[in-house]
Amino acid sequence: MTNIASANAIAQVAALIGDAARANMLAALMGGQALAAGELASHARVSAQTASGHLARLLDADLIAVEKQGRHRYYRLASPQIAHALEALMAVAAAGPKRHRPPGPRDEALRLARTCYDHMAGRLGIALADALTGGDHIVLADGAGLITEGGRAFLCDIGIDLAGASNRPFCRTCLDWSERRPHLAGHLGAALLAHALARGWVRRTTGSRALAITPAGRRGFIDAFGLPQDWASPSA
Repeated sequence: MTNIASANAIAQVAALIGDAARANMLAALMGGQALAAGELASHARVSAQTASGHLARLLDADLIAVEKQGRHRYYRLASPQIAHALEALMAVAAAGPKRHRPPGPRDEALRLARTCYDHMAGRLGIALADALTGGDHIVLADGAGLITEGGRAFLCDIGIDLAGASNRPFCRTCLDWSERRPHLAGHLGAALLAHALARGWVRRTTGSRALAITPAGRRGFIDAFGLPQDWASPSA
């Protein structure tokens, strides 16, 4: 049974996320990969000792989890729900007052394609959601998604395995902070990212959540999913 969060509990979580160093750490973990404390300290631009204190507080609040491999400890987001909450906060922040900072190459790369925990976001994520709904392969409503019978056959034909057991929602949406529209999350969203990585259509970018789209990927996404030729162009 899920507890109803009190105002104090909400304020405590918000205060933890509200610190700039901890927010940078959590944003780095939105890439979906577990990172060492030193890597997170670098993202947060703080010392190793300061990073250790921040990580302890995030662990105590169950916002992150730790995995041990020998003498090494790696940190990750505690659950997909934490990632959805962070992406929603990013959308709110992006819609706020404009900060007079000219966009750079990294900003554009993130807006084009990035990981949102274990699924794809940015213009690529939105284009895939549009293509699958436009082809009647999925139906989206109220933050959840239903895969049609035709959609199951379509996804199976292009090599996406939907048979894996999962204790998470099969298909749900996540509000995209840069496009301010929903992209696909849940088991289906994770399967789409795994498929794109396995096919070499996208590759992870070191030190960033951005996904680099390969030439094979630009062809593959259009051919397999019927994306429009100008899908990568910024929306008006």
